[in-house]
Amino acid sequence: MSIIVWGVIFAIVIFIAFISTRMAAQNKEDGLHDTGLAIIEFNRAFPNEAIRQLQATANGQAVFVRLHDNKAGYMRNMQRHYSCHVIEPGRVRVLSSETGRGLSIEFLDAPHQSGTFEFASAREASEVSLWLLGNYVAEPDKALPPHNSTIANRH
Repeated sequence: MSIIVWGVIFAIVIFIAFISTRMAAQNKEDGLHDTGLAIIEFNRAFPNEAIRQLQATANGQAVFVRLHDNKAGYMRNMQRHYSCHVIEPGRVRVLSSETGRGLSIEFLDAPHQSGTFEFASAREASEVSLWLLGNYVAEPDKALPPHNSTIANRH
């Protein structure tokens, strides 16, 4: 009788271990594809920055953030936490990757964050590169109206 009890206990432990590893693998695969989580984490790090748009990489391990005043931000999944940065104007170098769907980015203020980031399409990569290019503008042009209708309708 005790062998049957120990066998059942062993089977339950194996089953719980299997479920736990599946759940951990699912969390690792999810990354930052959940834009709601990305918004919450970035706003936790920078509560005074208004997010205008987000773009996740194809693997979901990084999210680029377009901020309200032509600044750009960046989030990276570091497995147990998220690393968030607001990119200072002129402190990033960007080149197209070999695939055409990615960007090779060098962060001058955080070189350990530099790397090649692949997106789902070339359009997404070009959109992020435009955000980073717009980030070079230290101050927004005061002569432009605050809401450009042609840009708003394009998205």
